[in-house]
Amino acid sequence: MFHFSKAFTGLLFFAGFLFVSSPLTAQFRWVKVDSGYGPMPAGLSLYQSEGQLNGKPFRAYYAEADLGNRSLWFSNDTSENRRLTPSQFYEKLGHPALVVNTSFFSFQTNRNLNLVFNRKKILAYNIQTIRARGKDSLMYHHPYGSALGIRRNRTADIAWTFTDSSRKHVYALQLPVAAPKDSFPTFTKKRADEYSTIFSHKGKGRQLRKWRMQTALGGGPVLVQNGQIRITNNEEMKFAGKAINDAHPRTGIGYTKDGKLIVMVVEGRNPGIATGATLSEFAELFQSLGCEEAMNLDGGGSSTMLINGKETIRPSDKGGQRAVPAVFLVKGKQ
Repeated sequence: MFHFSKAFTGLLFFAGFLFVSSPLTAQFRWVKVDSGYGPMPAGLSLYQSEGQLNGKPFRAYYAEADLGNRSLWFSNDTSENRRLTPSQFYEKLGHPALVVNTSFFSFQTNRNLNLVFNRKKILAYNIQTIRARGKDSLMYHHPYGSALGIRRNRTADIAWTFTDSSRKHVYALQLPVAAPKDSFPTFTKKRADEYSTIFSHKGKGRQLRKWRMQTALGGGPVLVQNGQIRITNNEEMKFAGKAINDAHPRTGIGYTKDGKLIVMVVEGRNPGIATGATLSEFAELFQSLGCEEAMNLDGGGSSTMLINGKETIRPSDKGGQRAVPAVFLVKGKQ
């Protein structure tokens, strides 16, 4: 039995999912556009859709990669506390077939704010402490950040992760929980285990366990779980207020039951051409493609996906591609 100090009395339990069940009000179709992006490696295809989404100008692309195709190689890369544009990563990494932005980051420090994991090594850690405000300004929230991982057997999973810079492993929950709230400015593995003991009493999937992945990339919030739209913004504390209802450029990733990885970008902030998408609309797009699980990644001016070095959507920053500290990439067999 665990005994908790008064600091634990502020623990918040399970905030409700945001459920979205309405279909997209505009019908549109995806068109395969591989031929416009040079030779594609076996197992990787690119699709585009443009027109109207819920009465707004719309343009988006998604890449579909066959996780079971062993001629494809999935990886992450970081730029070690500096930032590079996706095109610079493309050159640095030897011209991979796909390059896309991933985690949120700090403009001040150039550091990733989410998990980046590659080949059994943590390249970037979650920020797991957020200071509370107002009358709770001496308290801290400790959200579990969502991430998508690819196992050695080439199956995928989305989970809510914990990282500790003193530990070499990533730990994860299979179901979301509201961020613990206490008076501690740091969130250690020991404390995470104590909270996990409480969570596990609520059912299977809320036990913190080692997450054994080959490659993993973080962002958030989760958009689709078990094929249903369940946006876990409240639990992950990503966007405040009604920000999830704002239309912006988007980047996201998910996977289907039959082993297809879906990487999607939505163009936005391009008047008359592409407005962007809300998180709810973004979730519907992934669900419409049959995703079992899907999650949001950093969007806005960061959203960029290159196929064979060629841009898909037009980046929304006036200067073109925004420099970012990490990317996800897919390479074909050399």
